[in-house]
Parts: sequence; structure tokens; C-alpha cells
Amino acid sequence: METNGTPPPRPALPPVPPGPPPRYGLVISKRLLWVHGGAYPLENIVRVYTFVLRPRRGDAFARFLKRGGFTLALFLFLAYLSNPSSGGSDMEGSLGTVLFVVGMVLVYYFGDMASVVFARSHHVLAVETNGRSTALVTGKREHLNQLVRSIAEAIDEPDAEFKASVETLAVTNYGNYFFGDSVNMYGGSGNTGVAK
Repeated sequence: METNGTPPPRPALPPVPPGPPPRYGLVISKRLLWVHGGAYPLENIVRVYTFVLRPRRGDAFARFLKRGGFTLALFLFLAYLSNPSSGGSDMEGSLGTVLFVVGMVLVYYFGDMASVVFARSHHVLAVETNGRSTALVTGKREHLNQLVRSIAEAIDEPDAEFKASVETLAVTNYGNYFFGDSVNMYGGSGNTGVAK
């Protein structure tokens, strides 16, 4: 109801719980899901599920072969140019330096590949919101499956509160892992989206 052209006052927000937000584990309290200090409103959660997060081992090995092959081809080309019998200049002193650099680059590429190839798979609980954010935690599969049920029930129960112990997931490069649903596309070009 407006009086004198001013809008009515907004209703008061519920009080903020005292103390710092929960930093460890998974906590549901006051319609919020706390995941290691990050807050997700329960009404914004669109999907909660578990899956096995697997490294892209084949992609990492193929990337190593492509990078290593290109590096070796470049080195062989430079070695050919430095050979005086092929009409190139006399660069024998710098060829040793180039060989050392090529060796270091190949070691770096091998380490990058090995970090993915020897990475282990993780059982993961994912909480997706209607925005772009997703919370990921890991633990034992049975425990995570039970947490999915508990979070789903808490979305429908306004007074739900619980705490659970979960482990954090440290992923340095998300491009090295398979995320989301697997989709097979046949025909066409430029396809986007997910088929369910």
C-alpha cells in the first residue's frame, strides 16, 4: 500500500546466523547448503548427482605425441640447417644449446602427460545451480549417494539441517578430466547442447 507516493517498506530479512560460515564439510542450515565455506541457496539447486571423475588419459597421451613430434621435427630442421654440407651456416656451438632446450621441453611435456595418465579417478558429488556454479566434493561412493538423497530431501523441507564430512577435490586443470554427460551426435555440424 502506497502512501504519499512512497513504496511500502521491504520485509525484514531473516537474521544472519552468528559466527563464521562453516568452512569444513557439507552443512545445510537455514535453507543454505554450505560446501567448504561456499554458500548455495537450496532454491537455486537444479541438480545433485554422483559420478566418477575420470582423467582424459588418451587425450593427454595424444597431446604428448603431437607436441613431442612437432618439437623433434623442429629440432631436426634446425640441425639440418646448421649442417655445413647442406649449405647451412656453421652453428655447432649453438646446436648443443638447442638440443638441451629441446630435451627440457620434452621432459616438461612428458611430466604434463604423466600427471594426467597416472592420476586416479574420483567418486564425486556434484551440486549444480541454475547459474554457472557447480560444487564438487569427493568421498566414498555409498556416502556420496546418501548425501544426494539427504540434499534432495532438504530442498523440499524448509527446516532441514544436517552436517556431513566430505573431502575437497583439488583439480588443477579441469580440461584433463571428463565432466558431465556423455553424448553421441550423428550427423550435422556445429551441434551444441546436451541430449538427455
